[in-house]
Formats: sequence, C-alpha cells, structure tokens
Amino acid sequence: MESSINRFIEYLTLEKKYSSHTQKAYKKDLLSFQNHYCIKSKKNNIDYVEYNSIRDWIISLIEIGNTNRTVNRKISVLRSFYNFLVRVEVREASPLIKHIALKESKKVQIPFSEKEMNDLFESNLFKENYEGCLSKIIIELFYFTGIRRAELINLHYKNLDLSNKVIKVLGKRNKERLIPIVGVLENSLIKFLNYRKNLKIIIDQEYLLVNKKGKMLNENFVYKTVNYYISVVSTKVKKSPHMLRHSFATHLLNKGANLNAVKELLGHSTLAATQIYTHSSMDKIKEIYSKTHPRNKKNDI
Repeated sequence: MESSINRFIEYLTLEKKYSSHTQKAYKKDLLSFQNHYCIKSKKNNIDYVEYNSIRDWIISLIEIGNTNRTVNRKISVLRSFYNFLVRVEVREASPLIKHIALKESKKVQIPFSEKEMNDLFESNLFKENYEGCLSKIIIELFYFTGIRRAELINLHYKNLDLSNKVIKVLGKRNKERLIPIVGVLENSLIKFLNYRKNLKIIIDQEYLLVNKKGKMLNENFVYKTVNYYISVVSTKVKKSPHMLRHSFATHLLNKGANLNAVKELLGHSTLAATQIYTHSSMDKIKEIYSKTHPRNKKNDI
C-alpha cells in the first residue's frame, strides 16, 4: 500500500505542483487512516476499502476531539487519494462518492487591531541585533504583504527587487505573484540586509531570511516568533502568522481597498476565498457605502 501513497504524493508533486508542506500533510493523513484501518481489519492495503471503514475512522476522529472542520479536511485528503486511484484505474469508483461533509460552525476570526499593530511596531521590543531585526522583518513581511508562512520561509534572495520596490512570491501550486514593497518595509529590509551581510556564514544563501547560523527558517521558529511578540500587545487567543495575513487583508479593506486587488495580493485563485475577509470589515464597508452612495440619506445605515 505504501507504493500507492507514494505514487499519489508523486502525482501531487509533479502534476499538481503542491508544496512540500502540503505533501507531508497529505501523507500524514493517509498514513493515519491506513494505521486505523490496519488495526481494525488486520489489513494494510487501503486501495479497496469500503465506505463503512472510512465512516468508522470518522467516528474515531470525532471521539478523540477533532472538530468537524478538521475531519472534513482529512476526508478531503482521502477523497483526493481515491479520485487518483480511479484516474489510474486502480478502482472503478471512489468509496467517498456519496459522502456528505460534516456541518461546520462558522467562526469569525477577529484580526489584530490597527492599534495593536502600531503598538508593536512602535515599541522597543525588538533588540538592535540580528535576531531582533530578523524577528521584526518576519512580522512586518506578514503584515505588510499578507504572504503565507510557507511563502515567507521560501522567499528567495534574488526575488527581492528593492530598485523596483517589489518582491516575487512563489505561492500555492508554484503560482508566482509580485507584491509591492511600501516605504516602511523597504527601510526595514535594507536594515535587515545590512545585518545579514555581516553574518559569519550563510549556508542557505538562496533564501532571503536565515537564522543567525545562516540556515533557512523553519515553520516552528516563525510561529513562535510571531506568537511571542504579538502576545505582548494582544490578548486574542490566536496569535499566528495566518492572523497577521488576516489582519493585512482586513485593514486594507477597512481603508477602502478594492476586493480584487486584495485577492491578487493574497494569491487567492478565486474571489470567494477573499470574501471571507469582508465579514470583519462590514462595519467599515457600511460606513463607506453610507458616505459615498449618491442616493443615501443621512442616518439610513
């Protein structure tokens, strides 16, 4: 069975152009299901399982505390796997063809406020050394560009173009996009590059962001960096890199930015993916609408 999973992961790599992070996540979920199936049935080949075996896994996932959203994500991985097996003619049909996703409760993610972000950047929390400068540029890149964590980690040095004030980002499925660099971020990048060139050694020279040992950053380091500094200025429960991306989009929309422009900056493939950020901005949208619509009467909204 391991070979079927490997074939699928190879398909994700070569044809779907999924990132290494996504590939690892897919493989982890598939091996988790395989392990569950093996314990229950004493078999380890999940190529030909029936839906009742998948349903049994769903029940076990819920019993150990997984949310419906998490379960749906894991089942989505299985669905992709079995659709692949149908495509390569290992199966005639997917066992999930009639599966209905679990209902998810919609949680409104509250972004960091503009005040919280201003308080952070105007504080003296960041030390005047390489580590402090690196920490600050990590947070600024998230907040000023809206890039994803994997995109930040994989930023290439050659893709930073300060002369034209843009940075090239390689997003999901190897889709490239250019993001403008605003003045504040430009100054911070120049300062960071001056620190960077004084490192004794840079092992991973192709990457823009490296730790003090000259090695590319890892996901855990980036998450902990963001969480540590945001915790000083915010009491919100979730203090992740994604919440900085969320704040980036929300604050732009609050200032009247065009939704399509925000979509391009975020690297979304559809406008629907960007529209989730309009929920947080609805009060501001109403205010703009109230002020700008030619037929609106005062205090109508």
